[in-house]
Amino acid sequence: MTQLPPRQQQIVQTHAGLIVNVVKAIQNPELRPTLEQLLRTSEENGWHALVAAIRKILNGSREMSLVATLDEEDATIVEAILRGIQNPATLPDPGAKPDPILAAPGLAGMIHACTRGDVQALELLSQMAEQMTRAGGDLGRLGGLMRRLVEGERDPEKLSYGMGPQGVSLLLAVLEELGRHEAH
Repeated sequence: MTQLPPRQQQIVQTHAGLIVNVVKAIQNPELRPTLEQLLRTSEENGWHALVAAIRKILNGSREMSLVATLDEEDATIVEAILRGIQNPATLPDPGAKPDPILAAPGLAGMIHACTRGDVQALELLSQMAEQMTRAGGDLGRLGGLMRRLVEGERDPEKLSYGMGPQGVSLLLAVLEELGRHEAH
């Protein structure tokens, strides 16, 4: 994958399956019905602007202006699709596990958005927390802390209780990013 800022790397890796499937469907039109099902589901889950941009790409548009009206996450996904069409070597590996530390900026951004009353961010964060909790271990513990983080808890000693070194590292990275958000 090309060198992107950590937050964008995390977004691309999180959505690697979608990105790769869109590029494959462009290369092989027989794959489009399966992709269309995924796009319909994404649309039903509120990803209207992203799906509209992907459909434009599927219909031949390759202009970077497609990202002009998209939020950061959607724009990053569309840019990755466009890069992948031009150079398949830039496509992310859908089987790769995302680096948890790369998740810190994204998690902190969502937590911060939740503290500002962003309902969509709260919904997404609760889904992520549920997935993290199911994963167990340090990730599960961090998933269980999301509510406390949204409510303003920032004491690393209280939050990291029972976590191993990797979990503490991720938690500290999230707290550091939250500090940056809250300073602005």
